Amino acid sequence: MAQERMLKFVGTGQAFPEKRQAELRAEDFQEIANRYAPDKAVEQSSRCSQCGVPYCSVHCPLGNHIPDWLRLTAEGRLREAYELSNLTSTMPEICGRICPQDRLCEGNCVIEFAGHGAVTIGSVEKYITDTAWAEGWVEPIAVGAPRGRSVGIIGAGPGGLTAAEYLRVAGYDVHVYDRYDRMGGLLTYGIPGFKLEKDVVMRRIDRLAEGGVIFHANFEVGRDASLDELRAKHDSVLIATGVYKPRDIKAPGIGLNGIHAALDFLTASNRKGFGDAVPAFDDGTLDAKGKNVVVIGGGDTAMDCVRTATRQGAKSVKCLYRRDRENMPGSQREVANAEEEGVEFVWLSGPKSFDGADSVERVHVSKMRLGAPDASGRRAPENDPEGDFTLNADMVITALGFEPEDLPNLFSSPDLNVTRWGTIRADHITGMTNLPGVFAVGDIVRGASLVVWAIKDGRDVIEHMHRWMQANDKARLAA
Repeated sequence: MAQERMLKFVGTGQAFPEKRQAELRAEDFQEIANRYAPDKAVEQSSRCSQCGVPYCSVHCPLGNHIPDWLRLTAEGRLREAYELSNLTSTMPEICGRICPQDRLCEGNCVIEFAGHGAVTIGSVEKYITDTAWAEGWVEPIAVGAPRGRSVGIIGAGPGGLTAAEYLRVAGYDVHVYDRYDRMGGLLTYGIPGFKLEKDVVMRRIDRLAEGGVIFHANFEVGRDASLDELRAKHDSVLIATGVYKPRDIKAPGIGLNGIHAALDFLTASNRKGFGDAVPAFDDGTLDAKGKNVVVIGGGDTAMDCVRTATRQGAKSVKCLYRRDRENMPGSQREVANAEEEGVEFVWLSGPKSFDGADSVERVHVSKMRLGAPDASGRRAPENDPEGDFTLNADMVITALGFEPEDLPNLFSSPDLNVTRWGTIRADHITGMTNLPGVFAVGDIVRGASLVVWAIKDGRDVIEHMHRWMQANDKARLAA
């Protein structure tokens, strides 16, 4: 009987939650689409083919039990669907909003391959957990019996917060240290509200605080305490800082006023959303209103920047990317959303130089073409000298990705081993660094990556931290 509710993909078409009209949604920072109505969530869940090898789960970094909670949703057993979803993810409603499903679960859906359009997994995931919050099904953290041991976590992004939750459940005292005044990392200050409204993040953080996780805001390791001092204070330490250093552009004129790093621009905008005083925004420096904005880059951060500039009232917004549409790293859905909102994409183009009297006024652009594949297999861009052109620009935002900061120096811990790329060198199974009892997860190990991978790393490292602390306790007793 239950199976009869599924396999509706032939007669029922793919339907995402309806987006607000582009001209209306570009006026605010609210999410662009509401969640499903209950009947639509049931309808779209029923399209799942319940295939024997669930490629959606295989390609989900968290290994979410996607076909199972789709079936439960189709059967109207929504609380069970939430509980199953919650088994593998500490932030399902956040992943449902910001994961690039078109590259992960939905992009590998069997019925997508068959030409019927993927099951709208991310939208259903968002619906399930938003309903759970509304109905009071999201329970407080079940804190385990006290162990008399504490863990220090450096970084309150998705990896650190995930580890904090599991460690509290295991009975550890957990202290989270973060340089910002609010927890959440890029979830709070990097991702705009139209993709992830901030109350969605804050309620997760509030739940952790209510569960006894102790947050230390405005805390910089190396300034307020060295890494060694935290090691002496705690039985184990987890580094989950992410990567925040913007990649540079080497081009004449790059030092002109009006050229900004993406994270500076996005953080200022998100702070204004919280109602903060932001001098660099309030004086117009980081406000795109009335300006001709050029964003350089083709990843998800670039998409966040162009869509934020539009909402701030920019006169025009152009995105330069050195490859073509098919070879860009960002989500194609985000590109479509941006185009609907008036963003112009200038494909196969890169900055050659910048000029202006004091502030940037023009971007001189090199036309590109795709040559032979590079080491990754992607066709490498090369200059096309016949096609250079110039764009007017009052504001330029560079969104070329992020690199790790110099943590050994920043943390006053020169013995901490890093790779030649500056990421922390950690055991690929246990996550432990060369310093006993110091572990690392997320982008600071992987390099700039996805939120869902940081959540996975934060979940997976717990077992190894627990084993190390147990072994250390036994060694102390034996001594």
